[in-house]
Amino acid sequence: MLLLSGCGFQLRGAATVPTELARTYIEANDRRTLFYRELREALRKSGVEVVDSPADSTAIFTISSDETGQRVLSVSARNVPREFEVFYTVTYGVVTTDKVIMSPRTQTLTSDYIWDETLVLGKEKEEQLLREAIVDDLMRIVLIQLSSL
Repeated sequence: MLLLSGCGFQLRGAATVPTELARTYIEANDRRTLFYRELREALRKSGVEVVDSPADSTAIFTISSDETGQRVLSVSARNVPREFEVFYTVTYGVVTTDKVIMSPRTQTLTSDYIWDETLVLGKEKEEQLLREAIVDDLMRIVLIQLSSL
């Protein structure tokens, strides 16, 4: 432990966000998306009060694009899909009442899986789990970006 503390190593705790985000309103076209729900929870865990009105906020976190889906990566000799790629793309930015603290940026993360038509239910569950893991990774990226402001 002594060696680790001497080299500057620190365990990563909860992300700290700027004080300007103390009361944040999340502006989004669709409030039922996985990214929106996870962002709301992640901000709360970071000590941010998520408010329901922009008038009550010190900052507005805007989600201008929130898209997910899948693409075929490869097909068999019989032209049957064999491999899929799950993707999640979000575009977001943060403004306060008097300045832009995070200009709009786009993040896309992907993951792929092998399709087996004999295991349809299991593969659908795998796709959902991959999508949730991608959103978890997106949350880490967003929180790191916010903590570095």
